[in-house]
Amino acid sequence: MATRFQEFLDLHHQATPLMLGNVWSVPSAKAYEKCGYKAIGTSSAALAQTLGYEDGEEIPFDEYLFMVERIAKSTSLPLSVDMEAGFGNDAEQIAKNIIRLVGVGVVGINLEDSRMKDGKRALQDKTFFRDLLKSICDRLRSTSTNAFINVRCDPFLIGHEAPVQEAIARIRLYNDTGVHGIFLPCIVKVEDIKAVVAESRLPINVMCMPDLPDFATLASLGVKRISSGNFIHSKVYADMEVLLKSIESEGGFKPLF
Repeated sequence: MATRFQEFLDLHHQATPLMLGNVWSVPSAKAYEKCGYKAIGTSSAALAQTLGYEDGEEIPFDEYLFMVERIAKSTSLPLSVDMEAGFGNDAEQIAKNIIRLVGVGVVGINLEDSRMKDGKRALQDKTFFRDLLKSICDRLRSTSTNAFINVRCDPFLIGHEAPVQEAIARIRLYNDTGVHGIFLPCIVKVEDIKAVVAESRLPINVMCMPDLPDFATLASLGVKRISSGNFIHSKVYADMEVLLKSIESEGGFKPLF
């Protein structure tokens, strides 16, 4: 019988892209499962905001782990976790955090190649980050820990002056580190997606954006995973505000029903 890790890995190598449901709570995880999604992943921003923190590893890791465990235990779906920059400054600490997540039922993680510094997000040196990934993967193998590592590659997200070229340079370095996927948030142009897919030996993950092509087009371009980030979380609470205002303005609960 295939393990949950293997099931999750296989979902990235099918003909149609994996639609990953991004969650922030037990109810949101159950909603995706009810709607037939095959896998879910935490949104770090949405989960942090749920607990009153800003995004960017402001939430203490132990609190994050508690929420992740509650979500993992609430659903039969494979769960991936957005680890941001890893909640650690070196491979040893990041690997330990991944092992703790796997211990509560997680099958995959996102790890980004940029960090916040003085309130601004900047790319880490790509050679340094390649070596960091190798070290993390070596530590996981040495403990027989299986986790799908999805590398969030951020040239498009930070508005790099040459995002395609920078992303390709990074993908070429990341291809042979032992990781399992590449995530390029904020990439939307067909020609850009085609270019990065051609350079990657790993499944490419894109994220919901206003100008992102439709799912059929993304499939034809070779995209293997599509996620929604924190946008559904934001939409849910924006709609809630509209509902609350309607209840107040009508002086009754009729808008609720």
